[in-house]
Amino acid sequence: MPTSVDHDALSTLIGAVVGGCEIARTELTEAALPDAPQWPTEDDDIDSDAGRSEQTVQVSRPTVDQPTMRFPLASVLAAPSTQEPPRSSPVRVAANGPVSGSGGSAVPTAGSGGSGTPSAEKAGGKSHGAVGPEGGQPRAVPVRVEPKGDQRTTELSVPNAKTARVDQLPNSEPSWFDQAARTEQQRRPQQQSQQQSQQSPRPEPQRPVQTKRVDQLQAQAPARQESARSEQPRPVPPPRQEPRELPVTGYDEEPEDRLATDEPRKSRKPLVVVLSLLVVAALAGATVYAVDEFGGATAVETKPPAAPAVVQPLVKAVTAGGPAPSPAGVKQALAGPAGNSALGTLTGSVVDPASGAALWQQGDTTAATPASSLKVLTAAAALLSLEKTDQLSTKVVQGAEPGTVVIVGGGDPTISGVPGRSVYPGAATLDDLVNQVKQKGQVTKVQFDLSRYAGEALGPQWESADIAGGSVAPIVPFMLDGGRVDQSNVNGVRTGSPGQAAADAFAQRVGAPAASAGTAPQGAPVLGEVKSAPVEQLVDNMMQISDNVLTEAIAREIAIKTGNEPSFAGGVKAVRDVLTKNGFDLTGASFVDGSGLSASNKIPAKLLTDVLTAAAKPAPDDPRTAKLRPLLTALPVAGGSGTLAGRYGGTAARGKGWVRAKTGTLTGVNALAGVVVDVDGRLLVFSFMSASNRDPETEVRPALDVMAAALRGCGCS
Repeated sequence: MPTSVDHDALSTLIGAVVGGCEIARTELTEAALPDAPQWPTEDDDIDSDAGRSEQTVQVSRPTVDQPTMRFPLASVLAAPSTQEPPRSSPVRVAANGPVSGSGGSAVPTAGSGGSGTPSAEKAGGKSHGAVGPEGGQPRAVPVRVEPKGDQRTTELSVPNAKTARVDQLPNSEPSWFDQAARTEQQRRPQQQSQQQSQQSPRPEPQRPVQTKRVDQLQAQAPARQESARSEQPRPVPPPRQEPRELPVTGYDEEPEDRLATDEPRKSRKPLVVVLSLLVVAALAGATVYAVDEFGGATAVETKPPAAPAVVQPLVKAVTAGGPAPSPAGVKQALAGPAGNSALGTLTGSVVDPASGAALWQQGDTTAATPASSLKVLTAAAALLSLEKTDQLSTKVVQGAEPGTVVIVGGGDPTISGVPGRSVYPGAATLDDLVNQVKQKGQVTKVQFDLSRYAGEALGPQWESADIAGGSVAPIVPFMLDGGRVDQSNVNGVRTGSPGQAAADAFAQRVGAPAASAGTAPQGAPVLGEVKSAPVEQLVDNMMQISDNVLTEAIAREIAIKTGNEPSFAGGVKAVRDVLTKNGFDLTGASFVDGSGLSASNKIPAKLLTDVLTAAAKPAPDDPRTAKLRPLLTALPVAGGSGTLAGRYGGTAARGKGWVRAKTGTLTGVNALAGVVVDVDGRLLVFSFMSASNRDPETEVRPALDVMAAALRGCGCS
C-alpha cells in the first residue's frame, strides 16, 4: 500500500521535480502503447532514437480513494504560480529539457508548438484543457503546483532502469475530469479498492490504473536531485504489479455519468453469461430429446386409438319385440295399489297398444268425471282436425273515423303483455303490435272487436270463484297472458274482463284514451298483426300446464274449422264430431266444455285409453297415429315436467321418468291418464279415475301414482 503524503510534503516533492528536473519531451508511439488510443500532441512528431533506447519513467495515478486528473502525455508541469492553489491532479512528466531560471521550469502548453516557452496565462486556471483535433477529446492544460510559504522545494531523482510512482496526492477539490472513464471491463467492482477506501464516504469500484510509459530520458538528473533525495527521508514506495499496457481512454462519458453513487455499480455481465449458458443447455437438451423421441430408428410409434367404450343406454327403445305382458300378470301387479281405500270409487283400464289387448279393466265403460283429463280428447281433436302449423292471428285495422283503430280478436289468449314473463313459449307480444300501429300514424281512439266468439264467456256450471282462484277467465278472442294479472304465475289470479284490460293496455301504449267495444269495418286496412305459436305447440303447452283458457280457445278453433259455432256448445260438438269421424266410440261420453272444468262432464275411462292407444301404436300404419303422436310428447313427465313435476315420491318413485300422464283434479275427483314403459321395454297405456272425499294432496293422488308406478315395475308376461 502507498504511504500517505500530506499536502505540504507533496508540494515540496513536486516542487523539487519542477525546479530541478529538466524533463524531456516524450512521444507516445504505437510501439509504446500498441493497443491504446493515443491523444495527439504537438510533441508527437519528435523522433529521437536515442530516447527510445533509454529507460522509461512511469507515473501512476493514486488509488481510487483520491480524486485524480488525467492529462495527455504531451502536457508537462508549468512554472509555479500564485494564481491557483495546488490541485490533487496526477503529474504528467515529459522528457528532461533545459531549465529556464532557478525556481521553475519552462512548461510548454498544448498549443505551444513545442517551443518550450513558458506561458503563465495558458498554464493557470482550472485544468479542463482544450479540445483536441480528433473525436472531440479535451486536451488538458498542465497544472502548476507551488509550495506553500517558506518550504523548500524538494526534487525527486529518478534512478536509471527503475520506475517511480506518485501514488498519493493531497486532497483537494476534485474535478469531474478526475473521475476515470469507465469501460465495460473497468466497471467491475474491485475488492481491493473497497478495502483501501477510507476517506470517501461513498466507495467506487476500483478501476485499473492507467500508466503511461515515458520512452525517452534525454539527460540525467542534476546533482542537486541527489541532494534533494538525501533530504527526503521517506523512501519511494515500490511499484505495484499492474498491467503495463492498458488503453488510455478519453473523456467518453458525460459529467453526470461520473457522479458517485451510493453503492458500487455491479456488472451484469456474469448474470448474462450464466443465463445464456442455461438457455444454450436447455436448447441442446430439447434438441437431443426431440431427436431421440421423434427421429431416428428408435422413434416411438403412434399407437392406434383405443376402441370406443361400450355404451349401455339406460332408456331402451320402445318396441313391440319385448315380452308381452299378460292380463293375469298386470292384474296381479295392480291388485294391491288398486285396493287402496283412499281411491274411493276407481274406474280405469290398461291396454297394450302394440297388440291392442286390454290387460286390466275396472269399470272402464262406466262414465265418470274426468276433470282435466278431458283435455286429452280436445287435444286429440285439434291434432286430427287442424294443421300443426296453423297460427292464431290478432289484427289491428283502420276504424271508421280518422285516428281510430280497432283491435280484432283472433282467438289467441297467449299474447304477452310483458315480454319475458309469459307462461306461453313462443307467444306474440303486445309491444310488437303497438309498434306496428304507431308507425302508421297517430292514434286518438282505440276500439276492440270480440265478435269472433259466440255465446257465454263462462262455461256451464263454472263458478266465478274460479276466476279469482286462477283456474279460468271469461273466454274471449282477445286477451293478454290468458287473463292473468301476474303474467308469470301459472295459477295466479285472473281478471274478470280480459278483453277490456288488454285493449286498455294497447291504448295506453299508443297514447290514446281508454278503449271501448266496437266493430271493425268490412275490408278495413290492416295496420298491425301478430301471430301465436303453431297449433302443435299450443296443444303441448295446454297439456303441460293444464291451461283451461287455452284449451277452450282451441276448442273454438276446432268449431270454426268444422263449421260449428265458436262457443262452448259448438266446441263440444266439434270435438265429438272429429273423434267420431276418426273411429272413436263416444258411447257414454257427455261433456259440456273442452277443458273438463265442469263437474257435469262424464266420460268412460275406455275412451281415454282408446285415444292414447291410437297415438302409441308402434307402427304408423294407422293414419290417426301419425297425427296423434305429438299427443304423447305433450304429456307431463312424472317427477320432471308440468303438473307431474312435483309428484312421484315415496313408494311411487320407481315410476319417476317412466310415466307420462295427464292429470285431472276437481273437488272429490282425481284422474290420471297416460303411458308407461315397463321393465321389459314394453309401452303400456292406462287411465285411472277416482271419486273420493279423501285428501287429494296426501292420499288420492299419491295412490294413483303408485298404480302407474306398479305398471312400470311389471314383468307381467
